[in-house]
Amino acid sequence: MDQKTQILSITDNAADKIKALLSQEDEEDLALRVGVRPGGCSGFQYSIFFDDEVNDDDEVLETKGVRILIDAMSVPYIMGSEFDWQESLMGAGFAVNNPNVQGGCGCGSSFTC
Repeated sequence: MDQKTQILSITDNAADKIKALLSQEDEEDLALRVGVRPGGCSGFQYSIFFDDEVNDDDEVLETKGVRILIDAMSVPYIMGSEFDWQESLMGAGFAVNNPNVQGGCGCGSSFTC
Protein backbone atom coordinates (compact mmCIF):
# COMPACT_ATOMS: atom_id res chain seq x y z
CA MET A 1 0.00 0.00 0.00
CA ASP A 2 1.46 3.38 -0.95
CA GLN A 3 1.55 6.41 1.37
CA LYS A 4 -1.34 8.23 -0.32
CA THR A 5 -3.63 5.25 0.26
CA GLN A 6 -2.71 5.27 3.95
CA ILE A 7 -3.62 8.94 4.49
CA LEU A 8 -7.38 8.44 4.17
CA SER A 9 -9.55 5.53 3.14
CA ILE A 10 -13.24 5.74 2.34
CA THR A 11 -15.96 3.16 2.84
CA ASP A 12 -18.22 1.99 0.03
CA ASN A 13 -21.13 3.88 1.67
CA ALA A 14 -19.12 7.13 1.66
CA ALA A 15 -18.02 6.65 -1.95
CA ASP A 16 -21.61 6.03 -3.07
CA LYS A 17 -22.87 9.11 -1.20
CA ILE A 18 -20.08 11.34 -2.52
CA LYS A 19 -20.80 10.22 -6.10
CA ALA A 20 -24.52 10.87 -5.60
CA LEU A 21 -23.86 14.37 -4.24
CA LEU A 22 -21.38 15.15 -7.03
CA SER A 23 -23.94 14.12 -9.65
CA GLN A 24 -26.27 16.82 -8.27
CA GLU A 25 -23.67 19.55 -8.75
CA ASP A 26 -23.67 21.56 -11.96
CA GLU A 27 -19.89 21.73 -12.17
CA GLU A 28 -17.21 19.55 -13.76
CA ASP A 29 -13.94 18.48 -12.14
CA LEU A 30 -15.13 18.70 -8.53
CA ALA A 31 -13.33 16.72 -5.86
CA LEU A 32 -14.02 16.17 -2.19
CA ARG A 33 -11.72 18.31 -0.05
CA VAL A 34 -11.09 16.98 3.45
CA GLY A 35 -9.07 19.08 5.86
CA VAL A 36 -8.54 20.05 9.47
CA ARG A 37 -8.89 23.63 10.69
CA PRO A 38 -8.37 25.26 14.10
CA GLY A 39 -11.68 25.78 15.87
CA GLY A 40 -14.33 24.46 18.19
CA CYS A 41 -14.14 23.74 21.90
CA SER A 42 -11.31 21.21 21.64
CA GLY A 43 -9.00 22.78 19.09
CA PHE A 44 -9.69 21.28 15.64
CA GLN A 45 -12.65 20.79 13.32
CA TYR A 46 -12.98 18.96 10.03
CA SER A 47 -13.49 20.99 6.89
CA ILE A 48 -15.29 18.95 4.21
CA PHE A 49 -16.56 20.43 0.94
CA PHE A 50 -16.42 20.07 -2.84
CA ASP A 51 -13.61 21.96 -4.54
CA ASP A 52 -12.51 22.45 -8.13
CA GLU A 53 -9.05 23.84 -7.34
CA VAL A 54 -6.03 21.64 -6.72
CA ASN A 55 -3.22 23.40 -4.87
CA ASP A 56 0.46 22.57 -5.44
CA ASP A 57 0.84 21.10 -1.94
CA ASP A 58 -2.39 19.03 -2.00
CA GLU A 59 -2.34 15.27 -1.71
CA VAL A 60 -4.67 13.94 -4.42
CA LEU A 61 -6.18 10.52 -3.83
CA GLU A 62 -8.26 8.57 -6.35
CA THR A 63 -10.19 5.73 -4.77
CA LYS A 64 -13.49 3.96 -5.44
CA GLY A 65 -14.27 6.39 -8.25
CA VAL A 66 -13.84 9.46 -6.02
CA ARG A 67 -11.12 12.12 -6.12
CA ILE A 68 -10.11 13.46 -2.69
CA LEU A 69 -7.96 16.52 -1.97
CA ILE A 70 -6.12 16.97 1.33
CA ASP A 71 -3.98 20.04 2.04
CA ALA A 72 -0.44 19.44 3.32
CA MET A 73 -1.14 20.95 6.77
CA SER A 74 -4.01 18.51 7.36
CA VAL A 75 -2.19 15.32 6.34
CA PRO A 76 -0.57 14.57 9.75
CA TYR A 77 -3.92 15.04 11.52
CA ILE A 78 -5.83 12.83 9.05
CA MET A 79 -3.20 10.11 8.46
CA GLY A 80 -4.73 6.64 8.77
CA SER A 81 -8.34 7.87 8.99
CA GLU A 82 -11.42 6.32 7.45
CA PHE A 83 -14.14 8.48 5.87
CA ASP A 84 -17.61 6.97 6.22
CA TRP A 85 -21.29 7.75 5.56
CA GLN A 86 -23.58 6.68 8.41
CA GLU A 87 -27.37 6.62 8.67
CA SER A 88 -29.35 6.02 11.85
CA LEU A 89 -32.60 6.97 13.51
CA MET A 90 -30.83 10.06 14.88
CA GLY A 91 -29.79 11.29 11.42
CA ALA A 92 -27.29 10.81 8.67
CA GLY A 93 -23.92 12.27 7.83
CA PHE A 94 -20.27 11.79 7.09
CA ALA A 95 -18.02 10.56 9.88
CA VAL A 96 -14.24 10.53 10.14
CA ASN A 97 -12.89 7.60 12.10
CA ASN A 98 -9.54 9.12 13.05
CA PRO A 99 -6.94 7.15 15.05
CA ASN A 100 -5.08 10.41 15.85
CA VAL A 101 -7.90 11.88 17.94
CA GLN A 102 -7.03 11.98 21.64
CA GLY A 103 -10.20 13.67 22.87
CA GLY A 104 -13.21 15.68 21.86
CA CYS A 105 -15.70 18.18 23.14
CA GLY A 106 -19.08 17.30 24.61
CA CYS A 107 -21.00 18.53 21.60
CA GLY A 108 -18.95 16.34 19.24
CA SER A 109 -18.03 19.08 16.79
CA SER A 110 -14.30 19.34 17.52
CA PHE A 111 -11.34 17.23 18.64
CA THR A 112 -7.75 17.26 19.90
CA CYS A 113 -4.78 15.37 18.47
